[in-house]
Amino acid sequence: MHVLKLWHALCLLVLALPSTTLAAVLAIDYGADFIKASLMKPGVPFDVLLNKDSKRKIQSSVAWKNGDRIFGSDAFNLASRFPSDSFSSVKLLQAAPFSSEAASYFSTISPAELRETSRSTVALKRSDGTEWSVEEIIGMQFSYVKGLAESVAGERVHDTIVTVPPYYSQFERDAVADAIEIAGLRTLALINDGTAVAVNYAMTRSFPTPEYHVVYDAGASSIRATVVQFATDHKVSPPGTQITVGGVGYDRRVGGIELDRRLREILADKFINKHQRDIRKDKRGMTKLWKEAGRVKAILSANTEATSTVESLAFDIDFKSKVSRAEFEAACQDLKGHYAQPILDAVHNAGLTLDNVTSVIFTGGSTRTPMIQAAVKAAVGEDKIALNVNADEAAVLGAALHGASLSRQFKTKDIKITDITPLDIQASYLASAPSSSGRPRTITSTLFPAGSKVGTKKTLTFKRTDDFDIQFDYKEEVAPGFPRRMLEVELAGVSEALGNLTERGAIDPVVKATVSLSQSGFISVTEAIATGEIKDESITGKLKGLFGAGSSSSSEDETQTAENTPPRDTETPSESSSESSSSASPSASAESKVDKKTAKDLSTIQLNITTHFTTLAPMTLEQKQSSRSRLRAVDLDEAAKVRKEEARNTLESYLYRLRDLLDEENKDTPFKQCSQPSERTALIEKLEETFEWLHDRGDFAETSQLLDKRNALETMERPIIHRYQEIEAFPQALNNSQMWNWSTRLFLTEARQNLTAEQEAELPSKWTKEELDSLEKALKEHETWLNTWVEKQKSVKSNQDPVIETTEMKARAKVLQTQLEKLWKRRTPKVKKTSTSTSATSTEAAKPTSNDSASEANESIPEPETHDQVPLQPPEPGPHDEL
Repeated sequence: MHVLKLWHALCLLVLALPSTTLAAVLAIDYGADFIKASLMKPGVPFDVLLNKDSKRKIQSSVAWKNGDRIFGSDAFNLASRFPSDSFSSVKLLQAAPFSSEAASYFSTISPAELRETSRSTVALKRSDGTEWSVEEIIGMQFSYVKGLAESVAGERVHDTIVTVPPYYSQFERDAVADAIEIAGLRTLALINDGTAVAVNYAMTRSFPTPEYHVVYDAGASSIRATVVQFATDHKVSPPGTQITVGGVGYDRRVGGIELDRRLREILADKFINKHQRDIRKDKRGMTKLWKEAGRVKAILSANTEATSTVESLAFDIDFKSKVSRAEFEAACQDLKGHYAQPILDAVHNAGLTLDNVTSVIFTGGSTRTPMIQAAVKAAVGEDKIALNVNADEAAVLGAALHGASLSRQFKTKDIKITDITPLDIQASYLASAPSSSGRPRTITSTLFPAGSKVGTKKTLTFKRTDDFDIQFDYKEEVAPGFPRRMLEVELAGVSEALGNLTERGAIDPVVKATVSLSQSGFISVTEAIATGEIKDESITGKLKGLFGAGSSSSSEDETQTAENTPPRDTETPSESSSESSSSASPSASAESKVDKKTAKDLSTIQLNITTHFTTLAPMTLEQKQSSRSRLRAVDLDEAAKVRKEEARNTLESYLYRLRDLLDEENKDTPFKQCSQPSERTALIEKLEETFEWLHDRGDFAETSQLLDKRNALETMERPIIHRYQEIEAFPQALNNSQMWNWSTRLFLTEARQNLTAEQEAELPSKWTKEELDSLEKALKEHETWLNTWVEKQKSVKSNQDPVIETTEMKARAKVLQTQLEKLWKRRTPKVKKTSTSTSATSTEAAKPTSNDSASEANESIPEPETHDQVPLQPPEPGPHDEL
């Protein structure tokens, strides 16, 4: 495990960008039982975030206790005391209609009261009547994780990537994105959890030859399997890794929560049979049994028998019973065929057989359950089972790495992902009626069949003359009670756009709509245009026609599309036009480049796109802003409570500390030596008054009142503390002042000697006499002031205010130090070189001279020898006797 963490850290190389431009990326693996999170930030180790209890995973629970909001395991544990105020496993309700099977199932595992929202989704009602939508509850949990990440990052965190099951519909993905936005985060991407595990698996491995693996994820809410191909991408240098998802299989009905529910039923039956009391009518008792069922299930994963013990389970009855693994597996016998079926479905959807699969990678907490392991081993063979990833953390670490690669702020190992959608998506629209009395029929076409790659676009071509709608539906029901229709898109302005194109000379204009299936699995119409070929009668246009630069065959086919023909995929006109223009004449090519943009603008008119959610709508902008404001108000209220609690605790601890200082038994303490009897008497009176006030009114006091009470006592204590601090700091301040006095006097002695020697040798000096006199004057003034006030300070008692402050001593010493260093650091001036002229007049050149005199005349004056002044460095301060 440590090796893997080290490898992750080594693979994360930060780009050479300024620190202010670097951004953190938060990855969240949101499960029905637990949340795992990881932060990617320069300078922060790449690992799983720890919660406030230093645990690596956080219980997916939110609870309220006496108005205080609690998260994680503390919230989960409160369910037995406050069952109506503790909400867990809310993931099961994401985007679930109020009348769906998911909402009914949730009521069997949780005592929470469900309410229907204005969007026909589910809200949870607290005991005080407050209702919170599922998106708001999950948004609270995301906000809590965001706070943990910001405490580690030391800055604000905005971008996040969240794992989702691959079978999640657009409704559920919208719900996740809404919760992210409510939490104050930005959705960087949604990644399928099986794909995230594949990224984590590929981080420490290379694949010389392509390999197929199945990521088997048995989680709390469901079981899913993802067939993944790993291959080496040689198109990049150094070679990277290509991850291609081939097929997906899943079962929404089977998971760890269903196993817990059945085990709780076993325990409930045992209680009823033994005590003849119906515990199923007791919310608290059933909540306690739910927690106990999870504990017993974990024990049965490693043992054949477990003992269940719950004190005061219900009706003041202590419960104790034994449960065997065989008994538990018998209760789950009908689920046995569901455990391995997702693997077989995924392999089939990928067009493979089990012989093509190298291994089945186990991940998810429920893979530790023996009966699930036995079922998978029986289906695929024990030799294919791989336990080489962290079952709890692989998804979040893989998601974090992928999120870092998307942020463009990090340089990571080159891993490319090609994912798919496991759901059939179709488009439909009403065809024009054949006559005024005829009834229009609906034309439906599968737009993105199951197995289509995400991150792709398709262009639909329509020969319509009026505004119309396109409906996007799932071919099959994604889950019991969920609608099939995702959205309707209205294309408006068609008639006017076609009329304008006809006036411009367009031939058979059509409507084209570009439909996008994003990397995160969202369907949307990104562009809608009316377009047609405009015939060019200019010389350039005729040359284009002559050299074959006319419309392509594909666009001719488009214009011939019958009005009632289902929409189909078409090539974009730019592809064919670019191919044909390359064969045109040079002059036509040059002119076409100039007019290319203009011609395109003339032949294309943008249409108005309006999206309607007629079934299960995501939250509107106003609703998200309202929810965000609610959460922010709760956060501010909790922050105010925290500040008040901190102020109370700080005041209380301060009072006890001050009481100890004033205790009569503590006589020869610095506090007593530096305080006067009258000051201690006043402090004792104020202390007793504050203790009484805190006991009587502390619970109802405002934060400002608590702070004021402490400030009043600190104001009275501050002079005493100041005296003690001055006594402590005085020796060092005096030592510092005396050191600069000694250093200055030593410097002046040496500097005056150097100045005298340089003047006698007629050499330039670093200092002038006036500068040295000024420094000596400052030295004498400082010595006089220091000696005078130090003598006065000697007569001051320890419980009296000092007559000389250390701050003033330091300030005066600083003035002398600055003046000294200004002269000391000055460089020695350089001596200018001088020379004599060796040229002579013509008359002097005619006079005879001896060799010696000629040599002497031609010899230059030697440069005077200079002596650099060695800077005088003040010595280190030494010890001295304290006053």
